[in-house]
Amino acid sequence: MQRFASSTRDVPPALAVPRHVAIIMDGNGRWAKKHLLPRFAGHRRGVQAVRTMVRCCLERGIEYLTLFAFSSENWRRPEDEVSLLMQLFVRVLKEEVKRLDRNGVRLRVIGDLTRFEPDLRALIEASEQRTAANSRLILTIAANYGGRWDILQAVRQMLRDNPERGDWDEADLTPHLAMSYAPEPDLFIRTGGEQRISNFLLWQLAYSELYFTEVLWPEFDATAFDGALAWYRQRERRFGRTSEQLLTSPPAAVSATGQRPDA
Repeated sequence: MQRFASSTRDVPPALAVPRHVAIIMDGNGRWAKKHLLPRFAGHRRGVQAVRTMVRCCLERGIEYLTLFAFSSENWRRPEDEVSLLMQLFVRVLKEEVKRLDRNGVRLRVIGDLTRFEPDLRALIEASEQRTAANSRLILTIAANYGGRWDILQAVRQMLRDNPERGDWDEADLTPHLAMSYAPEPDLFIRTGGEQRISNFLLWQLAYSELYFTEVLWPEFDATAFDGALAWYRQRERRFGRTSEQLLTSPPAAVSATGQRPDA
């Protein structure tokens, strides 16, 4: 398994373009209300924004895109809305996997999938298998996912794999996290005006840059995304160091796409 830098153990390279973007897609219901439509119309419209973000990431050389589609707390929503969301998930998987595969996108779904219907779990597995050889962009959908669940299941797996040990450290836990196959997000985006991370990637967001916008998810287009990227480029990513240390340390060389020449 590839080892990625840990922001609390290492100093990751500061790239001009984030390698990994994670997004909470908030505001679908409010968009629908603003347009005098039922809430579910906002979720359907939000799928178009997902397509836009995938295209933007492909065009801008971003390697990982992670989207929070359904949290472990979203089961608290009205039963009819949850049912419609599950139906939408099925339809989107059936309709989009061909497009993703054609564009070199690998699909991965993380979360506690045991609560989903068997047909949906089978569809997720088939979609992941179909795109498994792709590497142009890794698109992760977090479904029935919670950051606390992720840490807890990783601890349990770590204890099962190493029952005799007791001097655990971060390196023992991270391989068991749901996103062990990806670097930590460089940029976190939440649309819709709320300013919290809502139990999303609690471990992985330790040193991510947090960008909050009033733009509702169905209206989050390429221009809004480029605004977030421009904001990100202005951030001083210190990872515990001082500004003075950054001035005296040579920056990691990056190309126009944000990649190091030796990567």
